[in-house]
Amino acid sequence: MPKIHIPPFKSRLTRLLLLLLALVPLAAMAAMETSDFTYARNLKIEHFPTHRLITVWNVNRDSQQRFHYALVPKGQRVPPLPRQTIVVRTPVQRVIVMSTTFIGYIDALNGLEHLIGASNPELINHPQVRAQVAAGHTRGVQSGQSMDIESILLLQPDLILASSSGNPQYDIHPQLLRSGLPVVLSADYMEPHPLARSEWLRFVAAFFDAGPRAESIFTGIAQRYHQMKTRAQAVSVRPTVFCNATYSGNWNMPGGRSYTAQAIADAGGDYLWAENNATGSIPMDLERIFAKAADADIWLNPNNYQTMAQLLAADQRYAKFAATQKGAVYNNCKQINAQGGNNIWERGVVHPDEVLADLIKIFHPSLMAEQQFNFYQQLH
Repeated sequence: MPKIHIPPFKSRLTRLLLLLLALVPLAAMAAMETSDFTYARNLKIEHFPTHRLITVWNVNRDSQQRFHYALVPKGQRVPPLPRQTIVVRTPVQRVIVMSTTFIGYIDALNGLEHLIGASNPELINHPQVRAQVAAGHTRGVQSGQSMDIESILLLQPDLILASSSGNPQYDIHPQLLRSGLPVVLSADYMEPHPLARSEWLRFVAAFFDAGPRAESIFTGIAQRYHQMKTRAQAVSVRPTVFCNATYSGNWNMPGGRSYTAQAIADAGGDYLWAENNATGSIPMDLERIFAKAADADIWLNPNNYQTMAQLLAADQRYAKFAATQKGAVYNNCKQINAQGGNNIWERGVVHPDEVLADLIKIFHPSLMAEQQFNFYQQLH
């Protein structure tokens, strides 16, 4: 066969095109696939031939920044990526959590043995993690606001899971990032629906390459949640409900677009601040609360008080609420340990179906006659 001659200008053009393609970051090209989230609104996962790109936003109420995380399989070359993208090699084997809420996600994925460090371990509820802390397998990396960066570096984590409050006095992730550590921010607590927080299980699973397990678990949680919600929505009478108690001078009532408000509505309750559009908390004083909630049927989550005596000792004015007088005060303190670690902020975040079952039992006991409380108990 005769040799085909390519004119020089075409060869140069071809080489130029190949050079331009090589310079275009793969992350700037169209993703092969994008994971669809049913409830979660604060993240996106894009799948590329060489990696997955996770984008997280709304990490706190004041944040306009988007955070990019490239999940690159171990042993593979890191592709060109957008600026300020943090690379995490997957599957992760050595994980540090800076909030106890991540323990629930990791536990659901059967990954607690990978937990090598935790912030404020005295607040952890999970017995396996507490045993790992006692054995030295999981190290405490922060106590209060005191953090030892050098110790964290020596642990050589593959991943550090953290949250952002937006308050520089409390946020520790900037300091960790300056040290070159693989810090990943979650925005699950900013989600307005309990199932949206649960769906962040898929986010955590991505780092463990455990996507199918996360899908299966979340599908079951969502099905059970909606089955119970359907039963609760059929009731004809909905009790009026208010939440929380005074702390440091303010009573922070959940906003009407918060996941707490959504859970109350789904359980067949009439939340007194449902018309408010806030997704976070609304700071108010006790007088304003009493003006609206004095005759409310049910009082939920009065801080950390576990008995009626503790509640009334904090402020005798609490006795004036009708809910107090009827004994209709319930707190999510059934699974609090001696150190204050509460399982509702570990397992309960991932399993809102179990929290919803408790709320329905409180609001409509006949619908859950055989149900035992998971996280709640009545204050006596």
